[in-house]
Amino acid sequence: MSERLQRDFYSRDVLEVAPRLLGQHLVKVASDGTRSSYVITETEAYRGGEDLACHASKGRTPRTEVMFGEGGHLYMYLIYGMYWMMNVVCGPEDVPQAVLFRGLQEVSGPGRLTRLLGVDRGFYGEDLVRSDRIWIEEIGSSPAYSTGPRIGIDYAGEPWKDMPWRFLMNL
Repeated sequence: MSERLQRDFYSRDVLEVAPRLLGQHLVKVASDGTRSSYVITETEAYRGGEDLACHASKGRTPRTEVMFGEGGHLYMYLIYGMYWMMNVVCGPEDVPQAVLFRGLQEVSGPGRLTRLLGVDRGFYGEDLVRSDRIWIEEIGSSPAYSTGPRIGIDYAGEPWKDMPWRFLMNL
């Protein structure tokens, strides 16, 4: 039996949360009430102000405000003017960290993922612990995974661009 992940899960350090999300079920309820469930297969960790690849490294802004709040809320942002990126905030308040969802069993790539789910700016700040339209359920297993460098963050420079903070479920 699967259970919705609670606040204490998300309140931990992003480097604990990101790999533990692998294999869990991301549940999305469409506006017509249709419920879909997807297996999370790839994540990336972004770890606060010291991580130059993390948006919060530039400080608190209207865009990053949710990252400074309690864990379990969605941080949504648009890249290239066309792709929504979906992240879940982790850690305690005022310690901005987030996990980017990079892949589901059905689709690889964060832009394709948000298109499949039908999520956009309207999900910014959504609370995965209380939402009736999106949440994550723990299925009680911890799949094997591998790590690698994050993708598309060369701008962050060393050592940040090569940190092995991308987590991929071994399929």
